[in-house]
Order: sequence, then C-alpha cells, then structure tokens
Amino acid sequence: MNQKTLTIGLAGLGRLGRRYAENLARNVPRARLAAVCSPVQEEIEWAHDTLGIEKSYSDYEQMLTDPALDAVFLVTPTSLHANQIEQALDAGKHVFCEKPLSLELEACQRTVAHAARYPHLRAMVGFVRHFDASYRDAKAQIEAGAIGKPFMVYSQTADLLDPSGAFVKFAPTSGGLFLDCSVHDVDLARWLLGRPKAIRAYATGTVAVYDELKALGDIDNGVAICEFENGCMAMFHASRTQAHGHDTHTDITGTAGKLSIGRNPRMNRVEIADAHGVRSLATPSFFERFGDAFHAQCVHFVDAVLDNTPFDLTLEDAAEATRIAIALRQSMQTHQPVAL
Repeated sequence: MNQKTLTIGLAGLGRLGRRYAENLARNVPRARLAAVCSPVQEEIEWAHDTLGIEKSYSDYEQMLTDPALDAVFLVTPTSLHANQIEQALDAGKHVFCEKPLSLELEACQRTVAHAARYPHLRAMVGFVRHFDASYRDAKAQIEAGAIGKPFMVYSQTADLLDPSGAFVKFAPTSGGLFLDCSVHDVDLARWLLGRPKAIRAYATGTVAVYDELKALGDIDNGVAICEFENGCMAMFHASRTQAHGHDTHTDITGTAGKLSIGRNPRMNRVEIADAHGVRSLATPSFFERFGDAFHAQCVHFVDAVLDNTPFDLTLEDAAEATRIAIALRQSMQTHQPVAL
C-alpha cells in the first residue's frame, strides 16, 4: 500500500454512491478513486464523464482481483453487505461499507468473526452522524461532564413526505422502518451513553400514509423505547411523512443538564417574513443535513487506514445497532417487549 495515498475501488453508484464517489475523487486529499463497479452502464458512464474514472467493472469479484486497489467502498444494497465485506477481506482489501452491516443478526455476527481473521486489514461500517460536527461537539461535552451523568436519549429520524411514494419500491429490501431509519438513532444512543448493553426493547407503529406498506408488515411512523443495563434508556421516533422536511434531532439528558442537537431543522440562517408569518426553510433530505459529515467520514476512514489509528466505529458497534433494531421490528410486529 502506498503510504501517502489510499487507492480505492467503489462499488455502487446509485444516489448515495455518487456522493461517495465525488468525495473520494475530489475532496479527500489522501484518497485516490481508481475504479468503480456497477452492473448499470449508465452509472459507469457517469463516473467516467463526471469524475474521469478510467477503470470500471461490472462484476464486484473481478474488481477485487485488481492488485492496484488498497481498499473498497461498498455503497451497495444492504442484502449484499456482509458477503461483500468478507469477500473484500479475503482479497486482501481494507473495506468501508455503508450502514447497516446486514439485516440479519447471524450475518452480522459471522462478518465480525470473519474480520477477526484479518487483524492487518481494517473494516468499518459507516454511521455518518458520528462525523457530524454538532454531534461530535455534544459527545465531547458529555465526556467533559457538561451535563453530569447522561442517562436518557431521545433521537429521531423523520423524512420529508414523498407524494410519489418512490421509497415504497425500496421497502421490501429495507428491513423496515426501524432497521432503515432508527438504526442511526440506536447507534447514536449507545455512543452518547457510553456504549451500554441493551436489555429490553419495545416498539409500536402505524401506517399513516403509505397503505402499500401494510402488505409488507412495515410502517411509515414508529416509536420505540430501549432499556440498558446501567439504568440508561432511549426513546426513538422514525417517520416517512414529515410535511416540513427532513428532521433529525437528538436530546441527551444528564444529571446536571441537557444537550440538544438539530432541534430546529433549518436549511440555513435565512428567515422569510410574509403573509404566512415568519419562517425558515427546512432541510429537504439527509444529504443536505449531513453533507459535511459524509465527507468527514471518508477522511476518517482513509486517515485511520494510512496512519494505523483506531476507527470511531467498530464492526461490533454496527452488529449491536442491528441487533437492537431487529428487536424493535419484532416488538412492533408482535406487540410485545423483546428481551435482549
């Protein structure tokens, strides 16, 4: 491996994959995006025309045989993540994978064990909120004792209502609302509370808008509670139907105060005053809210591999977030608490 730069191949050039490709090609100083992989020719052409990527593959396993690649980034369907991580490690590549690690707990555990066979290689699952400047500041303040001992987290992921219902096409493979959305909040709660072990979870939900979800056993709005062994607790809210925009925010309550991140989901500092009153625009999607964090996450992975420094996130963290999110889905479907 070239110690000055990390040579990367990226698999998956959908909406989010293109954001990763642009960051790696243009904005991460120690990274070189050398190859892309997609079965869709239009996506390959986009990478060539937009980013100047000359080397491309339609087959992931073929890309892994490229000796010039030090690492791979996976922005592929979740159902492929666990196997693709293991294949990358077997091929001698470091690997970054978008969340979640898997929709199946057994696959998560298998991949964690598989990665342990390669201590010289690095593997990380991306939970982008860890790299948002506001969340990192809140974590630093908690560690400095600003709110005393933290014992409760409220966190939500609420997406803008899409009248077209386009996301419904993705729903059968998403794992459901809690695994797709609340897994972010689950991971945040564990991180902000010091990574305690979960002991019980309860969730409920409803279909408020998208009736097509009923046949899938999914919901478009849900709430959940998770208890931890040290007396800490967390509450989660997930939604696909917000009228005002994408609304991610988190509160952490401690024995001496409270921290709030993102409580006002405003797009910028502009306020509009007109016949409708005084208002500000909200962020339309998580891209606008966490654009800087996606970039910081790429930098963190590349620097950690090149400098042999620790990741902020481990595969075990990703597996635990999935374990809890699966329990929330099970609780919602059975209307019973789930012991963890």
